[in-house]
Amino acid sequence: MCLSTPVAFIIFNRPDLTRIVFEVIRKAQPLKLLLIADGPRADRPGEAEKCDATRAIVEQVDWPCEVLNNYSDTNLGCKRRVTSGLDWVFSTVPEAIILEDDCLPNPTFFRFCAELLEHYRDDKRIMMISGDNFQDGNQCTPYSYYFSSHVHIWGWAVWRRAWMHYSDNLDRWPALRETNWLRKTFQDKYLSQYWRAIFDRLYQSPIDTWDYYWMYSIWNQNGLSVIPAVNLVSNIGFDQRATHTVNDNKRMANRPTGAITFPLNHPHDIVQNVKADRYTSTHALAIRPLSIWPLRMIRKLRQIFLTRNGT
Repeated sequence: MCLSTPVAFIIFNRPDLTRIVFEVIRKAQPLKLLLIADGPRADRPGEAEKCDATRAIVEQVDWPCEVLNNYSDTNLGCKRRVTSGLDWVFSTVPEAIILEDDCLPNPTFFRFCAELLEHYRDDKRIMMISGDNFQDGNQCTPYSYYFSSHVHIWGWAVWRRAWMHYSDNLDRWPALRETNWLRKTFQDKYLSQYWRAIFDRLYQSPIDTWDYYWMYSIWNQNGLSVIPAVNLVSNIGFDQRATHTVNDNKRMANRPTGAITFPLNHPHDIVQNVKADRYTSTHALAIRPLSIWPLRMIRKLRQIFLTRNGT
């Protein structure tokens, strides 16, 4: 059975990983496939050939499908390529499932996203559907999914009506910083301190990433994410070729996936699962109270930004 929801696939220069993820997309057989590719870096010998080989893989569509592509001849970098690519996607379709070349989904991920895109299509409280669950097998909900303040983008889905709020302009941050906005978002003073430090750093020195700005945009709308009750996507791209996931992170890399059960069991109320969010913050993101581990937090923040700047 073909998938009626459009799939956007973001690729670059890793044909081996792209081939693995593309095989799962092929089995889902989306009726519309939107391909986003960055161009090679001029100072990287052989990268143009790797980019060409990667693009050749995703063009081997052998099922009924409308294929559209948005390829850059030059290297735009992570931030500009992803955001410009998604701007193009949502100028073309009203909603889409989004995968990157290192995000390997369980086959049930596609139906999960498609059904929830329809279910919450007109509910502006919900800003995205994620395929990631970092609860380490803990049963944090009796339903098929829960609502979260976290923004997990290793396989996700979103509507045009939500993406239109994306902004890398943090002009409002100084005023927001003086409010209890982050404290209300997380219902936790330590998490609000952590993210205030992140946004202070972004405001002072923007970096080549888009995901922190997407988080900021969602929280600025008081939005929530949907998180599945089981992990549906595994990041298989933790290696030195990656842009951000270059460290050997055994906790986060290659996490096992499971299958979601249908029909979906929907929660009765749209309320943030604070307990689950705190577990994710503490165990997956390794966020600790600043007052208890100040030096560790400083090192953590420094590592995050140095890694994301490619240094």
